[in-house]
Amino acid sequence: MKQILCFGDSNTWGYDGESGERLPFKVRWTGRLQKAYEGKDVRIIEEGLCGRTTVFEDPFRQGRRGTALLPTLLETHHPVDLVVLMLGTNDCKTIFGASDSDLCTSGRCSADLADLSRRKSMAGRI
Repeated sequence: MKQILCFGDSNTWGYDGESGERLPFKVRWTGRLQKAYEGKDVRIIEEGLCGRTTVFEDPFRQGRRGTALLPTLLETHHPVDLVVLMLGTNDCKTIFGASDSDLCTSGRCSADLADLSRRKSMAGRI
């Protein structure tokens, strides 16, 4: 079985901006992706978390820094054939006071996460 790890923020978690609740799995983009692979030997692993960032640790909501979490999740879900990274929006929150330069660093970290994913867990192609 091929495994696709979807690692991201509230968009991956399935946050409904109108109700503040979580969307049903079939409505979330990860659920739609799973449906697209229906009948194929593919498993979508949803690892979304509201407020997750690329590089910043939220002082009010611990455990949101993606660079700290992804290596553990790659090991937890090994083997992973493909990683979909959907991070960066929360890095722009005013609470982090990120400059343009900080956000560029965040973008480079996203590229580093993608490289880490390829090196650590890529077992094949879908």
